[in-house]
Amino acid sequence: MVTFLVVAVLVVFGAIGGMKIGPAYLEYAKVKKAVAAVALEGRTGTVADVRKGFDRRAQIDDIDVIGGADLEVSKEGGDVVVSFAYTKKIGLVGNVSLLIEFAGASNQ
Repeated sequence: MVTFLVVAVLVVFGAIGGMKIGPAYLEYAKVKKAVAAVALEGRTGTVADVRKGFDRRAQIDDIDVIGGADLEVSKEGGDVVVSFAYTKKIGLVGNVSLLIEFAGASNQ
């Protein structure tokens, strides 16, 4: 019975942690998808066009952790590469927080 209780408590804490961390990873997936789409569209545009395109997509997809000004836009062999990096702080319990550093690029 004691073993069952310990396992149940661990499962509950794991589920709570997953419910708090999961949305951060879903948001990262939305950012990565928007960056990849903007990089494909921005092949002939300027850096400002790429950033404006990301801001439009961010508004539609409800992305608020990063903006167009936070993107690094470069060219590698004729392809536009858009990269980004940001941190997300997630409060777990009381004064215990988790800091996740997200980074990505359109060519990854």
